[in-house]
Amino acid sequence: MTDNISSGFRLALAYATRRTLAALFLIVVAISAAAQDGSSAYQYLNITSSSRIYGLGGVNITAVEDELSVTDQNPALLGPEMDNQILIDYMRYLGQSNFAGARYAHAVGERGAWSAGIRYFGYGKMQGTDEFGNPTSSFSPSDVNFNGSFSYDITDRLRGGITLKLLYSSYESYSAFAVGTDLGINYYDPDHELSLSAVVANLGGQLKRFNTTYDRLPFDIRLGIAKKFGTLPIRFSITAWQLTKWHLPFYETGDGTTDEEFKVKDTFFSNLFRHLIFGVDFIPSERFYVALGYNYKSRTDMSTYKRSFVSGFSLAAGLNLRRFNVGLAIAQPHSGATTFMLNLNLNLNDILYQ
Repeated sequence: MTDNISSGFRLALAYATRRTLAALFLIVVAISAAAQDGSSAYQYLNITSSSRIYGLGGVNITAVEDELSVTDQNPALLGPEMDNQILIDYMRYLGQSNFAGARYAHAVGERGAWSAGIRYFGYGKMQGTDEFGNPTSSFSPSDVNFNGSFSYDITDRLRGGITLKLLYSSYESYSAFAVGTDLGINYYDPDHELSLSAVVANLGGQLKRFNTTYDRLPFDIRLGIAKKFGTLPIRFSITAWQLTKWHLPFYETGDGTTDEEFKVKDTFFSNLFRHLIFGVDFIPSERFYVALGYNYKSRTDMSTYKRSFVSGFSLAAGLNLRRFNVGLAIAQPHSGATTFMLNLNLNLNDILYQ
């Protein structure tokens, strides 16, 4: 009798979940369609809050771990195994930019989970001017991302998820409000250490605009694969992103020793590799990892003669203890700009009940 009630409850929960996700999807699609005539903005949504993902090249949707931070770019990686976890993140970005956030996750039965969080993007103090270029008062532009996610195990190896994002922007005396969503799915085969994912990211648009033009969110389709081979403590991953368009041209600027004009590079192989991000996890034990990533698009976006030799590369390391995990990542996209990120992942179940 108890088993029948439990089975009925799971079926009812799955049915209600599908109806809710379908309704949210239709709402966001309608908002997105109304905003398609503007320019793409909100590029900060492509900046991860996970030190591990930042170390793997900045975009990764296939890292299956028991820590909340890896769910940042794929809600299908969220699961009940992350029950009562808290993630705190901080990032020192380019210039005076500082980003920080917090997120909490909770299990829903044995097959579902939800999380809620907030992330703040501050860009430092800027000097305002009037229409004649005369200085006025200074201001501090910022963006805030309020987000909530839900995931559900469709089968023992297949999991789906959705993230809803409420986005508020304040630039001097102007403000805007937008809504967006990420839809993700992940297939994980633990016997062969194989992870496959697909994500539709940043589907949505503005409800309140800065001026007369609606700005679009950076809508993207992403595919990913991660695989471990045999007993090697190494996991390889490849993520394909920016799949809504093929051509991603960039300028070649030379070495700065001549006055030669910039050249546009738009070849087959340059476009191919600007769509791909490569990552390697070295995991010698459950308590420690090192992650290395290469993002060719990031490297070529900084294509100047002052570009650092390590532009496009990123590195992360993490220590996993019973009650908490800590991760640190670093990258140098330009010779004068080093960025770093810090994650603290707390397990409240171990802290409070053990």
